[in-house]
Amino acid sequence: MARLFVTQVGSQQIAEQFGVEDAPIITMPREMTEGLEGPIVVESNGRRLLKIARWGFSRPLRAGLSRPDGEPDIIGLVADLTNPMWDTLAVDPRYRCLIPLTHFANPAGAQGSKTRSWFSVKHEPLVAWAGFCRNLPNVGPVFAGMTMAANEAVIPYNDRMPALLGQQEYERWLHGSISEVIEFQFRPPMAASRISVIHTDDRWRSGSVPEFQAMAQGVLL
Repeated sequence: MARLFVTQVGSQQIAEQFGVEDAPIITMPREMTEGLEGPIVVESNGRRLLKIARWGFSRPLRAGLSRPDGEPDIIGLVADLTNPMWDTLAVDPRYRCLIPLTHFANPAGAQGSKTRSWFSVKHEPLVAWAGFCRNLPNVGPVFAGMTMAANEAVIPYNDRMPALLGQQEYERWLHGSISEVIEFQFRPPMAASRISVIHTDDRWRSGSVPEFQAMAQGVLL
């Protein structure tokens, strides 16, 4: 899955759907990419809370290697639960979260001129992406999203897609066993007929994000 998503709803709408208590008024970032902040819903002492956290865990580079800018390597996608990096997170329900999103993106086109294509779930303006989170020393709260095999609507662009949850699955994701976590990652993806695809001429690194609701209204008119 490409590392780009948006949440084009207000914090109160997230609170209503995700069962968040006393949700703060949060201005959602225009777009979420690894290393930037985005919304997550966590559970603590039986209460669901809406938080802002950085997308991406710091992954130590191998000995002798370093990035030119001196910054730590960031990993925001959990594609392989057998990776030792996720051992504790995957097993312990304390480190699970729900990531609210309205659309995720993949690049389309030739190398050097790739554009943004956006994906959403039909008739569901807000969905949950299965995630993991930690509050790391010297970094603060961070999160990563779990991916799964893509369906036929997404696979022309990427062989992975977010592991999306139905509203009736929130509780199971937040409190389920490790076998249930594994099941979420390896189950068949949702049907391609449920996915809406919007192609744009916006360059992949443009930072341009359509107002999807306005676009949908324009199509209806």
